[in-house]
Amino acid sequence: MEPGTIDNLCILYQSADFIVVNKHWDVRIDSKMWYETLTLQSQLKHRFPELADPDTYYGFRFCHQLDFSTSGALCVALNKAAAGSAYKCFKERLVTKAYLALVRGHVQERRLTIRYAIGKNTSEGMTHMMCIEGTEGCENPKPCQSELIVLEHGSYSGDPVTKVLLQPLTGRTHQLRVHCSAIGHPVVGDFTYSHKKDSSPYRMMLHAYYLRIPTGKELIEVCAPDPFVTAMDSNWVPHRVTHRLEETIQELK
Repeated sequence: MEPGTIDNLCILYQSADFIVVNKHWDVRIDSKMWYETLTLQSQLKHRFPELADPDTYYGFRFCHQLDFSTSGALCVALNKAAAGSAYKCFKERLVTKAYLALVRGHVQERRLTIRYAIGKNTSEGMTHMMCIEGTEGCENPKPCQSELIVLEHGSYSGDPVTKVLLQPLTGRTHQLRVHCSAIGHPVVGDFTYSHKKDSSPYRMMLHAYYLRIPTGKELIEVCAPDPFVTAMDSNWVPHRVTHRLEETIQELK
């Protein structure tokens, strides 16, 4: 997947009520800053000017969020009723989301349930970050749960890394990044949660791969192509397969 430009938005699914896009890494969903001209909102307006809704601030109703650095499947509702039906699915926890990531080091367990409570970091210079309960400056931590399944062990630019499938069972800001960092396996290229050390990869290696939203009128179910394959990034070299991606997704279903 090449870097985002105004006219290279990839559409994974489209109906009268919804669009699911494959969001580029390092692109914000929207922005109030005049100098941030490349956003998912501006890409959508460029591609679908006729679908922009003048009743909304951003022109499009985003059903959920993805971090600036994270790529992958993101659902957009094209009208108020559709947005309401998607919101209900999220509220009732009927939505299934699974992310792919490359994380630092070799994760020894085949599967892990990570249960650290997460709160806002109030320490000076870290207020843009989240943190786990018990760390200094951690405010209002809330229970969180993520599932981790090891797919492959390998290396990235010669360093040991593990390709994992992550499923957030709760929805806290930066949850997967904080949980991976907390178990000693931060996401490759995560500058923020590696204490500003991991800056050499061209992107953060976290990707929203699978999304399933069973709305009343239609079932939205998409996979955003896996960017962590050697054909796309020769720095990533898999050595050993633990779980196959297709079979693991079938289990989730």
